[in-house]
Amino acid sequence: MLPVPIIVTEPAIGYGAGLAAIYFDESIADASQHSMEKTGRRAPPNMTAFGGFKTGNGTYGGFLGHMHTWNGDNIRYLGGIAKLGINLDYYGRRDEPQRYTVNGIGLVQQVLARVADSPVLLGLRYAYFSSEMHFDRERPLELIDQTFKQNLGAVGTLIDYDTRDNFLSPNAGSFAEVEGNFMRPEFGSTNSFDLLGARGYHWQPLSNRLVLALRADWQGARGDVPFWAQPYVKLRGIPAARYQDRQAAAGEMELRVALDERWSVIGFGGVGKAYGKRTSFSDAEDVTTIGGGFRYLIARKLGLLVGLDIARGPDDTAFYIQVGSAWR
Repeated sequence: MLPVPIIVTEPAIGYGAGLAAIYFDESIADASQHSMEKTGRRAPPNMTAFGGFKTGNGTYGGFLGHMHTWNGDNIRYLGGIAKLGINLDYYGRRDEPQRYTVNGIGLVQQVLARVADSPVLLGLRYAYFSSEMHFDRERPLELIDQTFKQNLGAVGTLIDYDTRDNFLSPNAGSFAEVEGNFMRPEFGSTNSFDLLGARGYHWQPLSNRLVLALRADWQGARGDVPFWAQPYVKLRGIPAARYQDRQAAAGEMELRVALDERWSVIGFGGVGKAYGKRTSFSDAEDVTTIGGGFRYLIARKLGLLVGLDIARGPDDTAFYIQVGSAWR
């Protein structure tokens, strides 16, 4: 059992704290060794997590989840349930913040199956979120037709590629995912729309002390999508949902330098943009971030790194407490 303090520093929802407990049925090293002996392939341990948090602007959340693998990581299962109350700012056409709240409860069930003996996994997902939204003040005119209560019910398809040496804090390997999530009334959704995505991460050791990491991310939406579910630029140093549109893309690079067996320092930078409905790709603003931080190997058997990142974006400076990789 690993107790994990939750320290929230996301600029969009304010500072906050919470606690999570994660139970591993064996260490990452032991799970990898046992899987290698049976299949010649690394597998993560089975794990269960639960916890909750609250922030200074009133945002809160509680969750319970489980991840399990079978047959030497040929089948992966992920399931969970969460209760959330999220307070965010909508910028809209005027580019002025207007506070809104989304309350809801959701669940997810996902199964992936490996293709032959390859790093490729194919999967299906069902996700459901029952939500209620309201603005603190008068609703923006461009959102006058948005409903207050919405259910999101989606069936999703996934293609994953995974060669990471550690799914919590990788030092080598790659992870890529292409997904499509399709909201329809027959799946329990109030509106019909699609959320599409593609992301890829790669960790490349340059020496015994240097690890270079690269990230690329794209998200797209089509159909009658609620404004708060639209894609947004996801980068350290940029508040969540600050740059939002029908499509969003981001790229990031990170370099980690080991100082000794436990301590490392990192530097990173990224660029992203949101586009599609309000503005075209070529006219959309390029938003850039830069930052640095440190990492500490807190659990040798898990290979788990924790640390602190400080990032500067176009609007402000933010810091983040990291448990494992900054990229999810």
